[in-house]
Order: sequence, then structure tokens, then C-alpha cells
Amino acid sequence: MKGSGSTGWKGPVKFRMPTAENLVPIRLDIQYEGQRYKDAFTWNPSDPDNEIVIFARRTVKDLKLPQAFITQISQSIQSQLADFRAYEGQDMYTGEKIIPIKLDLRVNQTLIKDQFLWDLNNFESDPEEFARTLCKDLGVEDPEVGPAVAFAIREQLYEIAVQSVSSARESRLSKKSRRGSDYGSASKASGLSMDLVKLFSFKSSVVRKRKDLDFYEPMVDLLTNEEVDALEAREERHAR
Repeated sequence: MKGSGSTGWKGPVKFRMPTAENLVPIRLDIQYEGQRYKDAFTWNPSDPDNEIVIFARRTVKDLKLPQAFITQISQSIQSQLADFRAYEGQDMYTGEKIIPIKLDLRVNQTLIKDQFLWDLNNFESDPEEFARTLCKDLGVEDPEVGPAVAFAIREQLYEIAVQSVSSARESRLSKKSRRGSDYGSASKASGLSMDLVKLFSFKSSVVRKRKDLDFYEPMVDLLTNEEVDALEAREERHAR
């Protein structure tokens, strides 16, 4: 994990994921003829679009899904990539933005909850490396937990980045009507992050230093098979 901290941007940058690798979080939940396919992964928006169909065909073959899933998987990925690409080229203001990241995940039998701070100005941050380190520190053995943690971080960073585009747009409009307008003043996330900066004086690291921020205590729990079955049944009812 690189801890070089804020790069000190003073104004807008062009939209992208505020991480070293500009990867888009993709989430799929497709049902067809009584079968369901759920997955979550990242995709490089610079990859050629024909890779999407190749991926869909390989997934359908490996999981022995109906051929109709090829089109549905491809369309879902293309739609989510189109949403991401629609923001490319637009201004994204990060400023002095330290944002809270929250984890509340169940992966197989592992339940993990945590909360920490993340510096949006650090475009060298690595969610995957952080997730590996976190799992090692917490003694998590399931190899699927790390990727799920990294994905959850990327999803939240993506949401904040999109909000930052709106903040930059609104700040430009505000500057036309008055001087000294505050970038991101209309962003609820921005206000929350600045409150956290004041509270924790957190300016130097990409993520929290555990010894300094004991307020954030991670929690890991291993569920029994019965508890997992009960949770999955509840999730299935909610999905309906």
C-alpha cells in the first residue's frame, strides 16, 4: 500500500477512478428461465469492446448457462461502461477530500465490517493491495474476501467520483455569481469528509493508521452453515 498521501490538487482534474488503476466496478445480477447469475468484478474501460462478448461467452460456457445469458451479460457490462464513459473528460474536483469508506460484507462464511478514511487526492492508491493487507492483518483465510473488499472500496470511490463531477459543475456556476465560492460546497459527501479531517487531523495517509485511529475497529466473524443458509434465504426473499 502506498502511503504518499495527498498530491495536493488545487482545482479540478479530469474524471477517472481516484486509484492507480482506472478500473470500473461492474455488478451483474441476471435471471433467465429459472437460473440466476450474480457476479462482481472490475473492468478496464480502455479495453476493446469485443472483449466483453468474449468474456460473456466464456462465462456462459464455464458455468453452463443458457446461451441467452451471453447477450444479457454483454449488454449489462456495456451499459455500465457507457455510464462510466459518459463522465470521462468532465472536471472532477477532489480538493482536500478525505472520505469515509465503510465495509459491511458477507463472503461465503466470513462476515467483515470496518470503517476507515481514504484520500481522493491520491491517484496512486491501490484498493486491491489494501484489501490483501487488511485480510492478512485480520487473519482472514478465505481467498474470495480480499477481492470482495477491494470491489466494495472501488464501488464507493466510483460513487464519490461521480458526485465530485456534480460538485465541480456546481462550483463553476457558483463562481460566476459570487467570488470565493467553495468547491464542492453542494456535496454532502464533501462536507462530511471535511468534518472528518477536522476530527481526526487525517492528512498524510491514503487510509487510516490503525494505531492512531482506534475509533475504527474492524470486525470479522465466521458464520455457521446454518447462519449462512438463513442469511441466503432472507436475501432471496428480499430479491423477490
